[in-house]
Amino acid sequence: MKFATKSIHIGEVPFENQHGDAIYPIHLSTTFAKTNLDDVEKGYVYSRSGNPTRDSLENKLASLENAKYGLAFSSGLAAETTIILSLLNKGDHILAFDDLYGGTKRLFTNVLKRFGIEVSYVDFRNIELIERSIKKNTKIIWIETPTNPLLKIADIKKIADISKTNNIISVVDNTFASPYFQNPLDLGANIVVHSITKYINGHSDVIGGALMLNDDNLYDKLKYHQNSVGSILSPFNSWLVMRGIKTLALRMERHEKNAFTISKYLETHPSVLKVYYPGLKSHPQHELAAKQMRGFGGMLSFEIKGGLDEARKFVENLSLFSLAESLGGVESLIEIPALMTHSSIPKEERIKTGITDSLIRVSIGIEDVEDLITDLEKGFKAVI
Repeated sequence: MKFATKSIHIGEVPFENQHGDAIYPIHLSTTFAKTNLDDVEKGYVYSRSGNPTRDSLENKLASLENAKYGLAFSSGLAAETTIILSLLNKGDHILAFDDLYGGTKRLFTNVLKRFGIEVSYVDFRNIELIERSIKKNTKIIWIETPTNPLLKIADIKKIADISKTNNIISVVDNTFASPYFQNPLDLGANIVVHSITKYINGHSDVIGGALMLNDDNLYDKLKYHQNSVGSILSPFNSWLVMRGIKTLALRMERHEKNAFTISKYLETHPSVLKVYYPGLKSHPQHELAAKQMRGFGGMLSFEIKGGLDEARKFVENLSLFSLAESLGGVESLIEIPALMTHSSIPKEERIKTGITDSLIRVSIGIEDVEDLITDLEKGFKAVI
């Protein structure tokens, strides 16, 4: 079954539910009654432990990543935290890409250190550096590709092979690419994590996270902690995400088409220093991106000439691009990482990674691309 078909039909077979609903219903009940005590532990018992609507979504999520299992959480960070609680102990070490979503770095740097978990960051574009940075206590290699916000690409297959050789779990944050354009499990990764707030839901009206995987043992640990910690996605939000997934294939095609056109426009603009988009041949890892991805997505970043003042003037003079955090919705969003999504990272560390004050991150929506370019022109005129 192909991707677009799975996104519509998996988890929503009409006669697998009571009334033959063509659209899977929302099961809001928190508890489920039994006819006798012998059935107390059979089927659904309590919605934190299992809910028909969430189960339907989790089956659908698994199918998108060609996975055996899917788990849905109350946020992307809740999904990430569940990995850590399930698989790590005091004294363990995480080796992570140096260019990560600011919230993930905040979790790793400011929260985990209180529990004796060590984290170190290296440039995952350098395979030899990864191999040299593995320690005896390294338990997880944490990959984000393309990265947020610099669109760096990590070689998933090579890093997954290194992980297996060293008996380390490989985790890939696949949020930027979406499962439509990239499937890390097929390349050897152990766990895929998504902020389903973003492309998977696609309408900026749900906060949620997901894990997809194939390993039975890892799944049992993650499922146990999902229930024990209670970081589950609500039935209503599960239903909304299922609705959003139905158009994921169509949306991603339009996101990419618009992003490629705008990246070409920005690349030749006299007020732009540099464009970060893996679909451009000028991107230093374009060939790797083309090898492990089926498309390049709808996210791009660029550096505007000048500094923070010019970046502020630019984003504050747009109309169609909303100045807002998050990404992956049908509407176009724009932000300055130094002031917004990555503001929790110390400036010295940001600059070292490449996140300058003049860097602007853009989530390209599915509007008419000519209208979006006209809006960008308005921003540039305000800076000149």
